[in-house]
Amino acid sequence: VQLQASGGGLVQAGGSLRLSCKASGFSLDDYALGWFRQAPGSEREFVATVNWKGSSIYYADFVKGRFTISRDDAKNTVYLQMNSLKPEDTAVYYCAAIPGRSIPLDRRLYNYWGQGTLVTVSS
Repeated sequence: VQLQASGGGLVQAGGSLRLSCKASGFSLDDYALGWFRQAPGSEREFVATVNWKGSSIYYADFVKGRFTISRDDAKNTVYLQMNSLKPEDTAVYYCAAIPGRSIPLDRRLYNYWGQGTLVTVSS
Protein backbone atom coordinates (compact mmCIF):
# COMPACT_ATOMS: atom_id res chain seq x y z
CA VAL A 1 0.00 0.00 0.00
CA GLN A 2 1.64 3.16 -1.16
CA LEU A 3 0.84 6.75 -2.12
CA GLN A 4 3.32 8.46 -4.40
CA ALA A 5 3.14 12.25 -4.61
CA SER A 6 4.77 14.23 -7.40
CA GLY A 7 4.62 17.53 -9.23
CA GLY A 8 6.30 19.85 -6.78
CA GLY A 9 8.97 22.30 -7.79
CA LEU A 10 10.09 25.91 -7.87
CA VAL A 11 7.68 28.49 -9.23
CA GLN A 12 7.40 32.25 -9.15
CA ALA A 13 4.64 33.98 -7.24
CA GLY A 14 1.47 34.02 -9.32
CA GLY A 15 2.40 30.81 -11.07
CA SER A 16 0.77 27.40 -11.07
CA LEU A 17 1.62 23.81 -10.26
CA ARG A 18 -0.33 20.58 -10.41
CA LEU A 19 0.41 17.95 -7.81
CA SER A 20 -0.46 14.31 -8.36
CA CYS A 21 -0.74 11.45 -5.92
CA LYS A 22 -1.01 7.95 -7.29
CA ALA A 23 -1.95 4.96 -5.20
CA SER A 24 -0.50 1.51 -5.66
CA GLY A 25 -1.39 -1.69 -3.91
CA PHE A 26 -4.98 -0.66 -3.28
CA SER A 27 -7.88 1.06 -5.00
CA LEU A 28 -8.85 4.59 -4.01
CA ASP A 29 -12.50 4.00 -4.96
CA ASP A 30 -13.78 3.87 -1.38
CA TYR A 31 -11.39 6.37 0.15
CA ALA A 32 -11.59 10.01 1.04
CA LEU A 33 -8.46 11.78 -0.16
CA GLY A 34 -6.76 14.80 1.28
CA TRP A 35 -3.88 17.16 0.75
CA PHE A 36 -1.95 18.64 3.65
CA ARG A 37 1.15 20.77 3.82
CA GLN A 38 3.95 21.45 6.23
CA ALA A 39 6.16 24.51 6.15
CA PRO A 40 9.50 24.55 7.98
CA GLY A 41 8.96 24.97 11.69
CA SER A 42 5.20 24.56 11.40
CA GLU A 43 2.73 21.80 11.99
CA ARG A 44 1.21 19.88 9.13
CA GLU A 45 -1.99 21.64 8.11
CA PHE A 46 -5.07 20.78 6.15
CA VAL A 47 -5.32 22.06 2.57
CA ALA A 48 -8.15 20.22 0.81
CA THR A 49 -10.12 17.00 0.87
CA VAL A 50 -12.57 15.15 -1.37
CA ASN A 51 -14.93 12.36 -0.38
CA TRP A 52 -15.07 8.89 -1.92
CA LYS A 53 -17.63 9.90 -4.55
CA GLY A 54 -16.08 13.23 -5.41
CA SER A 55 -19.34 14.89 -4.41
CA SER A 56 -18.10 16.70 -1.30
CA ILE A 57 -15.01 18.89 -1.22
CA TYR A 58 -13.59 21.11 1.49
CA TYR A 59 -10.79 23.64 1.33
CA ALA A 60 -8.81 25.55 3.87
CA ASP A 61 -9.75 29.21 3.79
CA PHE A 62 -6.29 30.26 2.67
CA VAL A 63 -6.56 28.27 -0.60
CA LYS A 64 -10.18 28.85 -1.53
CA GLY A 65 -10.48 30.16 -5.06
CA ARG A 66 -6.87 29.28 -5.86
CA PHE A 67 -6.53 25.51 -5.39
CA THR A 68 -8.68 22.72 -6.79
CA ILE A 69 -8.69 19.12 -5.62
CA SER A 70 -9.91 16.40 -7.97
CA ARG A 71 -9.77 12.66 -8.25
CA ASP A 72 -9.60 10.19 -11.11
CA ASP A 73 -10.42 6.77 -9.76
CA ALA A 74 -9.73 5.14 -13.13
CA LYS A 75 -6.13 6.31 -12.74
CA ASN A 76 -6.12 5.74 -8.98
CA THR A 77 -4.90 9.30 -8.60
CA VAL A 78 -5.80 12.47 -6.75
CA TYR A 79 -4.70 15.90 -7.95
CA LEU A 80 -4.20 19.35 -6.50
CA GLN A 81 -4.22 22.16 -9.02
CA MET A 82 -2.58 25.20 -7.46
CA ASN A 83 -2.98 28.59 -9.11
CA SER A 84 -2.01 32.11 -8.07
CA LEU A 85 0.69 30.71 -5.84
CA LYS A 86 2.10 32.87 -3.06
CA PRO A 87 5.43 32.65 -1.23
CA GLU A 88 3.51 31.58 1.89
CA ASP A 89 2.37 28.46 -0.01
CA THR A 90 5.93 27.18 0.20
CA ALA A 91 5.82 23.83 1.98
CA VAL A 92 6.09 20.10 1.59
CA TYR A 93 2.73 18.87 0.34
CA TYR A 94 1.43 15.48 1.41
CA CYS A 95 -1.45 13.41 0.09
CA ALA A 96 -3.41 11.16 2.42
CA ALA A 97 -6.19 8.62 2.27
CA ILE A 98 -8.80 7.26 4.65
CA PRO A 99 -11.27 4.47 3.83
CA GLY A 100 -14.99 5.00 4.15
CA ARG A 101 -17.61 7.69 3.79
CA SER A 102 -16.19 10.24 6.20
CA ILE A 103 -14.34 13.31 4.98
CA PRO A 104 -12.14 14.41 7.85
CA LEU A 105 -10.14 17.59 7.99
CA ASP A 106 -8.06 16.29 10.90
CA ARG A 107 -4.77 14.83 9.69
CA ARG A 108 -4.70 12.41 12.62
CA LEU A 109 -7.62 10.48 11.14
CA TYR A 110 -5.93 9.58 7.86
CA ASN A 111 -4.50 6.09 7.55
CA TYR A 112 -2.17 6.36 4.59
CA TRP A 113 0.29 9.07 3.62
CA GLY A 114 2.45 9.84 0.64
CA GLN A 115 6.06 10.83 1.03
CA GLY A 116 5.53 14.51 0.27
CA THR A 117 6.55 16.77 -2.57
CA LEU A 118 8.24 20.14 -2.07
CA VAL A 119 6.66 23.29 -3.44
CA THR A 120 8.75 26.44 -3.36
CA VAL A 121 7.24 29.76 -4.41
CA SER A 122 9.66 32.61 -4.97
CA SER A 123 8.68 36.26 -4.62
